[in-house]
Amino acid sequence: MFKIFRTKIAILGVALALGGCAHVVPTTTVAPPKQPFQSTVTPPQPPLQSTVAATRAQGVQVQIFLDTNHYRPGMVDGRLGEFYDKALALYNANHGNPADAQPDVTGIEPYTTYTVTPEDLSQVGVMATDNAEVAKQKSCPYTNLGDVIAERFHTTARFLKAINPTSDINQLQAGQSLTVPNVTDPFDIGGLPKMHTSKRDPSLAGRSIKIDVAQRILQVRDSDRTIASFPITPGSSDHPAPIGDWQIDEIATFPWFRYDKGVLERGERTQDFYNFPPGPRNPVGILWMQLNRPGDGIHGAPNAATIGRAGSHGCIRLANWDAALIRTLVTVGTPVSIQ
Repeated sequence: MFKIFRTKIAILGVALALGGCAHVVPTTTVAPPKQPFQSTVTPPQPPLQSTVAATRAQGVQVQIFLDTNHYRPGMVDGRLGEFYDKALALYNANHGNPADAQPDVTGIEPYTTYTVTPEDLSQVGVMATDNAEVAKQKSCPYTNLGDVIAERFHTTARFLKAINPTSDINQLQAGQSLTVPNVTDPFDIGGLPKMHTSKRDPSLAGRSIKIDVAQRILQVRDSDRTIASFPITPGSSDHPAPIGDWQIDEIATFPWFRYDKGVLERGERTQDFYNFPPGPRNPVGILWMQLNRPGDGIHGAPNAATIGRAGSHGCIRLANWDAALIRTLVTVGTPVSIQ
């Protein structure tokens, strides 16, 4: 099932050597031994652009493998970085594989074709920049079609542009198609149920969450085995995540967000606040899982590109597509260890 492989891109020049010399032919000559014919022309190489594209596609394949198995590698964009390495290490450790084993992904198609729907277009709206104006909106929507499609397929608008170089993705209409990463569980925001619960699911009673602040990784564990892992933003130097043992008290999709500068900066609740409506560009994204510590929780994000990079105000932040998955893996009462 597994093999070790490395991908190298080599750019080879083409050299054609032509040479000659003048000489006097002697009266008596001895023919030199015949030498095998050796061409001085390097065989044609594939263009650099197509070689890079093939390497990127191979990266997408292994990212899709990990994404499908719930060891989330971050963005599915063919760039095998820090979170890919961490996801692969956890996958291998929990499946008895050598630490440097790579999955055999020859059967995975890296890309597929997606047709834009009216529902996709309905997700696009306008976001105000003034807090008072945001509070007046009915939702916090996506602001362009590229972001809708990017989140659906666990990638970035930039990568979509790279694999659709002739398309203006933001101008596509319903019925038009584009190439996307072939992820197995696209994030369908329109199909995400609206819910708010404080009830436990007994079938998930053995689950727990382990958060490694230094590694910026959240693991969902079933007894002593990791069944899923996610890249996270765990607070910041000014507002660190709360170290210790907690539990989930409530779970809500499409939450409202109380923007209170006093809470965000000093941890003090004030009367100078705004209520931001639900939506993918809400400051906590599409999910809020309240911990048994006031003001702290595990939640989605309005911008997946910030995960693992920009800080948060003490909470645990995931990409919206990862937030949509984790809510199905845990329940109210699930223990949460932050270390």
